[in-house]
Amino acid sequence: MSNPKELQTKLGYHFKNASLLNIALTHPSVAQEKKQIEHNQRLEFLGDAVIQLVLSHELFKRFPTYNEGLLTKTRARLVNRRTLAEISRQLGLGPYLIMSKGEESHGGRDRTSILADAFEAIIGAIYLDGGLQAASNFILQHFAKYLDELPGTPSSWNPKGELQEYLQAKSQEPPVYKLLSVRGPDHDREFECMVLHQGIPLATGKGKSKKAAEAEAAYLALKKLRSADSETESAHAEKNKKQT
Repeated sequence: MSNPKELQTKLGYHFKNASLLNIALTHPSVAQEKKQIEHNQRLEFLGDAVIQLVLSHELFKRFPTYNEGLLTKTRARLVNRRTLAEISRQLGLGPYLIMSKGEESHGGRDRTSILADAFEAIIGAIYLDGGLQAASNFILQHFAKYLDELPGTPSSWNPKGELQEYLQAKSQEPPVYKLLSVRGPDHDREFECMVLHQGIPLATGKGKSKKAAEAEAAYLALKKLRSADSETESAHAEKNKKQT
């Protein structure tokens, strides 16, 4: 790999164990020439699972009315070789890939399948190096454009707006958001926010931006409040049933 520090700056993630990045960039063709070289297929397997998990969670939050089938179809629109390779090209991964001369001579550095596999392997490497939160931050950052382009995203997921409507239907006072903390280096910040109503804390959320943390807090507050409403309605229904 020509300049690992330069690539890590491009990625916006700095590895504690740089050998993981080296493995993630190593195509299996190298291992065919040099038997002792570890290639990226195992990391690719792991990264694929992490991407599926993170984006499944994100879609679950964004589309609260979608059933399992719609969520699965929407995820399939996001996670495909074309998109993964496109992100790899945006990151400029091609020149950093480690492959055999034969693979390179056949256009391997810009081949969609190889770039997609490399991106998955890098996710696997970040997960092993920094944990799920670091991998999640990286995935959501690079999938943000594709998530926002999904049909119905702006209207289907606006937890702050939904929470405000919910609370103002019960009282005139809107929710208030409070920034609790900002952790991590500049390239990997984590924000934590709390949402309050009439001075009472409702929920806290975390995210890679203040806006994302507030949205997470609003979503969790809505979930909590609606769950309480459902329990109250069930209790009233049970009470009325006993009285009749």
